[in-house]
Amino acid sequence: LIDSANAPIFGVDTQGRVNVWNQCARKLVGYSTAEVMGYSLVKEFITKDYQASVQAVLDKALDGVETANFEFPLITKAGAR
Repeated sequence: LIDSANAPIFGVDTQGRVNVWNQCARKLVGYSTAEVMGYSLVKEFITKDYQASVQAVLDKALDGVETANFEFPLITKAGAR
């Protein structure tokens, strides 16, 4: 279900490294699953202006604090936002 969802879905481990990257994320951003697995979501795929806020959301999630929908730009393989 995750891989075939109509929305981009990704997961990260406790270190912030990508461990889930679904089909929609692949199509939207242009990176294959193999190209993103194990890389830092925030450092590698989030625009500089959103890195701090995305990291804060991930940190809160690790502390058990739920965040409502949170949108942020991803950097595509072509370098676009």
